[in-house]
Amino acid sequence: MAELTGKREVKQERAVRTRALVARAAAEVFAECGFAGASVTKITQRAGLTLGAMYFHFENKEALAREIVRSQPDRVTPPHESRGLQHAIDITLTWAHQLLDDPFLLAGARLVMEQDLFIGPEENSHQQWTEVMAQDLALAQKEREVRANVDVNAVARLVVNACTGAQMHAHLESGRRDLPQRVTEMWNVLLPTIATPSALHRMRLDESRGKTA
Repeated sequence: MAELTGKREVKQERAVRTRALVARAAAEVFAECGFAGASVTKITQRAGLTLGAMYFHFENKEALAREIVRSQPDRVTPPHESRGLQHAIDITLTWAHQLLDDPFLLAGARLVMEQDLFIGPEENSHQQWTEVMAQDLALAQKEREVRANVDVNAVARLVVNACTGAQMHAHLESGRRDLPQRVTEMWNVLLPTIATPSALHRMRLDESRGKTA
């Protein structure tokens, strides 16, 4: 019985590794080619696997793209502990730094304009990130960091829209190297209009804050 359990665990671990390998290869291909330009063949060749191995884990490239888009927020963890308004700031700056090297985030950035081909509007990346921002801003408002008359859902949408536009322009103009600076500029403009005076004084806003060691 112990031998069978051990074999089962090894098989499960191998399956997890294979699934992760396929997902990473897909992220790299989507980042380079976009959704329309990617193909299952390109993805399996990048992963060094057979088509059968890929289809065991993912039904098609649409399923792969959905997995990559849905994983975006979970990949962004600020290096500094924070909550509320500071966490909202930190997560956008961390995203801006990680986007330069993380193939999954790069794929998400490339796929942003093609999401209607593989995922519904109710769960696309815009909705996911808006929910993340809205939760932080709602907590900030409850803790009197955000002014009582601020519509936190509207601000959450504004932040996501601004970050999306910033990464697109940064990609065209600087290869995204100045994306953290663009996100910092956004918060410098936005914070005085939404934050309470005491919170505004406490917020740490430095474009390097989201950079991991």
